[in-house]
Order: sequence, then C-alpha cells, then structure tokens
Amino acid sequence: MDLEASKKKVAALTEPRNAVLIGVSERPGSWATRAWRNLKRYEFPGPIYLVNPRRKEIFDTPCYPDFQSLPEPPDHLVVVVPAPAVPELLRSGAAAGARSATVFSSGFGEAFDAEAAALGHELAAVIAETGLAVSGPNCMGNICAKSRFVTLTEDRPLTLRQGPVALVGQSGGMLIYLNVGLEERGVNAEYLITSGNEAGLGTPDYVAFFADQPELKVIVLYIEAITNLEKFKAACRAARRAGKAIVAVKLGQSEGGRVAAMAHTGSLAGAMEAFDAVAADLGVIRVDSLDDAIEITELLAHTGMPRGRRLGAVTHSGAFRGLLIEAAERNGLTFPELAAETTAKLNAILGVGSLVGNPTDGGFSVLTSSDNFKATITALDDDPNVDMVLFQERLPREPGSDRAEHHIAMVEAMVAAGARKPIAAVVPISHSQSDYSRALRAKAPHLSFLQEADKALRIIAVAARCEALERLGSAPGLDRGAATSAEIAACAKLRALVKAGATALVDETQAKDLLRAYGIATPAEAIVHSPDEAVDAARQIGYPVVLKAVSAKLTHKSDAGAVALHLADDVAVRSAYSHIAANVRRTAVDLDAMLVCRQITGGFEFVLGLHRDPEMGLVVMAGSGGVLLELIKDVAFAAPPISRAKAGALIERTHAARLLRGYRGAAALDADAAVEALVALGRIAEDLADVVQSIDINPFIVLPRGGLALDALFVPRAPGTPNQQ
Repeated sequence: MDLEASKKKVAALTEPRNAVLIGVSERPGSWATRAWRNLKRYEFPGPIYLVNPRRKEIFDTPCYPDFQSLPEPPDHLVVVVPAPAVPELLRSGAAAGARSATVFSSGFGEAFDAEAAALGHELAAVIAETGLAVSGPNCMGNICAKSRFVTLTEDRPLTLRQGPVALVGQSGGMLIYLNVGLEERGVNAEYLITSGNEAGLGTPDYVAFFADQPELKVIVLYIEAITNLEKFKAACRAARRAGKAIVAVKLGQSEGGRVAAMAHTGSLAGAMEAFDAVAADLGVIRVDSLDDAIEITELLAHTGMPRGRRLGAVTHSGAFRGLLIEAAERNGLTFPELAAETTAKLNAILGVGSLVGNPTDGGFSVLTSSDNFKATITALDDDPNVDMVLFQERLPREPGSDRAEHHIAMVEAMVAAGARKPIAAVVPISHSQSDYSRALRAKAPHLSFLQEADKALRIIAVAARCEALERLGSAPGLDRGAATSAEIAACAKLRALVKAGATALVDETQAKDLLRAYGIATPAEAIVHSPDEAVDAARQIGYPVVLKAVSAKLTHKSDAGAVALHLADDVAVRSAYSHIAANVRRTAVDLDAMLVCRQITGGFEFVLGLHRDPEMGLVVMAGSGGVLLELIKDVAFAAPPISRAKAGALIERTHAARLLRGYRGAAALDADAAVEALVALGRIAEDLADVVQSIDINPFIVLPRGGLALDALFVPRAPGTPNQQ
C-alpha cells in the first residue's frame, strides 16, 4: 500500500505555491467569491490568480483568460464551474503545471443520475490520468492553518492555529458544525478537509498525511462510505503507530442484497456492526453523534486515552456523586473500592469516617484547603485500583471564581509534572464557554474539561473499550500458521462447487464437510435417499434422531417444515420422511436427499457466523442462537483473523456469556468449544475470502464438554460482489 504517494499528494493540496480561482464572479454569496474572500482574509502568503476569459478584472484584481497567460504556472486550482466543464479544465490545468485542485462543482452522480454518473467516471479518469491531488467534487473547501490556505466557504470568522486536531469528512456542512463546536470548547482544528465525493483523494490519503504531522493528536473522520478498505486500514494503522487518536462518525446502512438475506448473519450484520468490527482492530473510535465526537476529542486532545474502566472521583456534592455512580453503571464503568492504603490516607486528610466509598464527596474538609484537595487527587492518582481520576470543576466564564481557577492550575501542574493516571475535570451539565474561560482552558493544556455526567462517562467508556479491543487486534495468536491438508482439500472442494454453479447455496452436508475439516465438530449423521435408508441410518446412529431435508435451494428449513425432531423409532422416522418430502414439494424446491442426525439434548444454543459486508469485508459473529436469534439479537462481531483471546472477548460482549459460565445455579458449559469454533471460522474467512458470502452455524450447541454444529448454511459469494476482504 503506497501511503507515501498519498502523503505527497495531500501535501501538494494543503501547502500550494499559489492559488488559481476559476469561476469567480461578483455575485454575492457565490462559493467562488467566498473562497476568494477567505484566501484574502486569512492572508494566504502565495499569489492568488483569477481566470475568467470574459472579464478583465474582478474585485480590483486582474483576470487572466487561461492558464498559459498567468505570470507563473498554476499550482492549486479552485474550481467552481458547471460539472461538464470540469474534466477538461483539470486536464488543461495539469498540462500547465498544476499539482492539486479543489472541485466545488456538483453533478457527478450524487443524485443517482445516469448522465451525472457517467460524468463522475470521466472525472475520476482525468484525475487518474493527470495525477492531480483533488479534493472533491461536491465539497465546500478546506482549512489548512499551517499554510494559512483557507478555501472553506464559511462566512463566520475562523480561528487559525496549529494543532491538535484534524477534521476530514464527506459532508462539509457536518464538518463546519464540528469545527464550531470544537472552537467553542477552545479546541482548534489545524486542518479541516471536506472531501466530498472523493473522486481523487479519499479519507485514507488524508489520514496517512495527518499521521506524519507531529503537532496533531486527534484525527476526526465523518464517513459516509469507504471505497478502499485496505488503504483505509493501512492509513489508520500508520496513524495509530504515530500516536494519533482516530474518532469516526459513520453514516449509512449498507444493503447486502438478496444473497446476504439468505443467512441470519447477513441480516444481522448491518453496516454499523461491520464497521465497528473492523474499526476495533484499527483503534478507530466510532461515536454516534457530533456531540459525542466533540466530547471525546476534548478528552483525547488533552487528557489522552483512559487506561481502563475503573474510576476515582472528587465531587463537590453528594448529588453529583450519585449522578456519576449511576452514569458509570449505565456505561459499563466502575468506581471500585479504593485500596486500604488510599482509604487510610483519605481518612487522615478528610477526617476519620468522612470517606464513603468512591467517589469521594469533596465537602468542607477538601474545598477549604488547597493542600487537602491536592492530597486527595494525589491519593486517587496513586491508587492501584483506579485507572482514571475525575474531579468536579467548571471553567469560570468570568473573573471571581478564585478557588476553581486555583484548583485547575494546581491539577494542571500535577499532570504536567507527571501524574500516573489520566486526570479530567467533569461537571453535571453541558454549558457554553466565553473568551475568559477559553483563555483559562489554554493555560491548562494537559486537562480535559468534560461536560454532563452521562455524556462524559459514555465517551470514557467508548474510548476504554476501543483501547482494549485494539490490543486484542494486535495481540499474539493471530498468526494461525500453514493450512492443514484437510483444510486445503475442503477449500478446493468448495471452490469447485461454486465454479460448477453453486451460486445460491451450498447444501448442509457440504457446508458441514467444510466445518469438520477445520475442526468444528458435528453430530453423528448420514445422508439418505429413501425411508428405508433413513430407518437403517437411525438404527446405526441410535435413537432418538433428527431428520432434515437436504437441498441447495432451501434456506431456512424450519420455516419450510423440513425438520423433524425427537424421532424415537422406525415408525416415527418413516412418517417424518413422508411429511418432510411433502412439505418440500409444496415449496417448489428440489429435494436432493435427507439427513439423519443424532438428537442432541441439553446445552445452550449458540449462533456462530461469517458475513461479507459490501463495504467493510468479512466479519465473524457470535451470540444467542436458536429460535431467539432474530428476536433478541444478542450478538457481537469481530473482524478476522480471530485469535483465542479475541474470540473470548467477542463472546463476553454478549449476554450469552453469562449463561455459558453457569447462570442461577446451572452447570457451566464448555465456552472453550465456542472459542475454538470462532477461531476456525476466522481461518475459513482467510482461506475462502474469494468464495464466501455468508456462513451460518445455528445452532452451535455448547455442552458441558465440547460443542457441536447442529446446522450449517453456506452462501457463496455472488459474481460482481465488491472486492472487499
């Protein structure tokens, strides 16, 4: 993956030698006029040229008829012309020497218009042909504070400062709102890139560039679609290696189509679940709203990542103490009992008996003494049971809150000197800032000031979960080694079946052959073609048995009346055979054979699955199975490869994990069997990435010892499926 080329292109876009505007007029409010005004307002240091063959002058500035007439070769093109004129304009600009362009123009397929889509393909071809670094089309311009290059069509005054945040997204409007919210909090975005349709440069290119900017701490993404998954992964990994936090607001639901709907996994694995599974390995923190994006950026830009889910806190009141405790419980965080040594220290500071659990109530004894306040924060920072420390303090909006200002300065000095834990201020409610409070916040660069208890603890929990999942995604055990001979043979057989035309389904017996080759056990079973064969097989397997139809066109057998359970004798088997055959005939599906299986009782019905999302590639699923699968949707997802640790963590994210451990006195079940099956599914995802669309194992019965795949559905990848891995 050539990320170096990406970095060079984005550098050309963000640090141009000059800017050439095409499409400027004197019409008030036009985007070209706004871009012109902002280039002037924010003092872009390079020359700014206007190209307009119909005018000699605009805004008391000379106009040139074409690129060849400019005093020097063009470098960056600011393009606001009708869509049909854009491809040739870019071609001629590149021929004259331009390295980059921002294309504001729309009409390249955004509204699913066939003619516009064809124009979009032409534009992409011209960009590839010329090698231009292009943001857009259908964008709103950019902010590059370091080079003072501002083409953003925003009338509101902007603050241009370096660091610590970069914003990039496919919606210029949403980025502007994000930027306004961050500026309100005193957090500056050094870069704001509205990437539009991404016909040229895309989100991965910008992320790769931001990874090399040392002053940046947080990269915030607004994503509508990812078109190059592998490049996205490579860029995010490069940014994480460089110590950048990545926050994403993801929009949109992918439609898996007819083939995906055949499998439960396909219907349950929406775009967001698939994105989260891949993002977890990359260290990308997805949030649900712009508000949460602002809050978590405040945390990450100043305090950094929490080191776990165990909190300690100092509050001014018992009421806020209660709000924090309830918010922690809702968001999967804890305020653990403090270590005995910490409790002794705090009792000495506050007075014996003053400390009631954790968080502490600041109260009179802490707030009337700076020494006591500092000693309390220090004690929590030293406590081995605490991963992060919170203290209640608001940034004053005007002079007069001497205690608050003193406490903020004191904690800032503690953190700057090397506190052991992340420390953040938190208040009960969201509130606005003033120039005075923003000036105070600038004096405390190592502290984040979080607003509203539930929102603050929600984003702490999201960040802590992301950090833990990212560790699993890079932990030992992901390298599975060479495939076994059985695995190689099973994969070859599946590929042959698909090549021979099995484009709808692979029948249950063939799917189970694949599972067994990868070590996933199934019950004793036999394929039969008549009632007599069914009876003979049932006697050999041992009653009771299950009888099921086998057909490459039968998706959910229970719905078709093609399964009979608990058959205890020959008569029951013959009767079931007749009923199932009749039911299948009514569905107008060909009956290929019947399957006689040992009846398995007891255990817990789990579901395991594998599904290809058209945008994010293959993801693995686990959760509560059987008839409750689609009713309660107790499932979780992860991206392959799957290690044992990753599989265990995946199961723990479901309610089913409690049942496997033994619930309300029930015996514990063999969770390791489910773990091993998930690892095997991860191997199948790697080995059959070119063939598999979905696999369902429902149910996978987890027993006190071992586990068995009672049913299996394999959906081959349809021709023309997007080539995401």
